[in-house]
Amino acid sequence: MQYGSQEVSIRGKINELSSGLHGFHVHAKGDVRQNCTSAGGHFNPFNKNHGAPYDDIRHVGDLGNVKANMWGVADINIVDYMISLQGTSDSSILNRAIVIHAGEDDLGRGGDAGSLKTGNAGGRLGCCQIKAT
Repeated sequence: MQYGSQEVSIRGKINELSSGLHGFHVHAKGDVRQNCTSAGGHFNPFNKNHGAPYDDIRHVGDLGNVKANMWGVADINIVDYMISLQGTSDSSILNRAIVIHAGEDDLGRGGDAGSLKTGNAGGRLGCCQIKAT
């Protein structure tokens, strides 16, 4: 596993989701135009298969799922050791995009090619650019 220089915490809230699990990933580009499709695929600088955030084999951008409650609100509190906020690191997520997906990420365990590429998480519901302040 390639680790960043330290743990990175991601905290926030997403509203207006359907209740249940939604794939949550860092995508390769920080371009959030065209309903988030301009963000490219998952951030995967080491050319690995898709996996869970706790797997040794995973994309750097694989952050698993977030869970929206019955009111459509997902409270996000993720700690990850692979992503980095160091601009020179191979694992740096600066100037990339975070994407929330319509469906549940199967964490690479779906038994098909789509699972190993994207986790079969479905379309992109929303995204934002990751910037240093």
